[in-house]
Amino acid sequence: MNDLFSRGEPHDPTGVELASLEELYGLMADGEPPGPGVGRFVPGEGPAGAPILFVGEQPGDQEDVQGKPFVGPAGQLLDRALSDAGVPRGEAYVTNAVKRFHFTQRGKRRIHEKPSTSEIRKERWWLEKEIRLVGPRVVVALGATAVLALAGKPLPVTKARGPIRWPDERDGYVTVHPSYLLRLQDAGERRVAYEAFVGDLQRIGELARAGV
Repeated sequence: MNDLFSRGEPHDPTGVELASLEELYGLMADGEPPGPGVGRFVPGEGPAGAPILFVGEQPGDQEDVQGKPFVGPAGQLLDRALSDAGVPRGEAYVTNAVKRFHFTQRGKRRIHEKPSTSEIRKERWWLEKEIRLVGPRVVVALGATAVLALAGKPLPVTKARGPIRWPDERDGYVTVHPSYLLRLQDAGERRVAYEAFVGDLQRIGELARAGV
């Protein structure tokens, strides 16, 4: 069964009340040390109270190296698209469904490995707590892994793309992960996809402003 909710809500693994993102991240960082095929803990970043919170899949190679989310090629594309959409980057909080880079080592290269459903489910409680502590008006799923983490079940991004109501009754939006745009080889196809992504970000900004 693919529904994460059908197997019960993840329990509170801390047993303590967490009052801040710093406390949350401190516990998460201590919970699992990096090891073979698993990078270091990379927390979310942005202002608490940001009206928009973006959830990606997991940190990539550059995010693991720098210890910050969305600083690699996909993050740079997201920044450019936000600028083109007229959405101030300072109004956004960025994080990932899974907070560690999962990879296979091939020589000097680290090849991205998609996190498993069990890994996503294990981190769901932490993600939900993170969202509550940030307090955004709109929670955006960037790609299929983020959708699975937020919706509790797989939803095709192509069909779910657009506004959505998450199970916690928070307003949301589904769109592609910027890494999808980077993988497109045809320049014309990439341009059309980028324009559609900017259009999504414009609508996300409108939703966030409507919640004021």
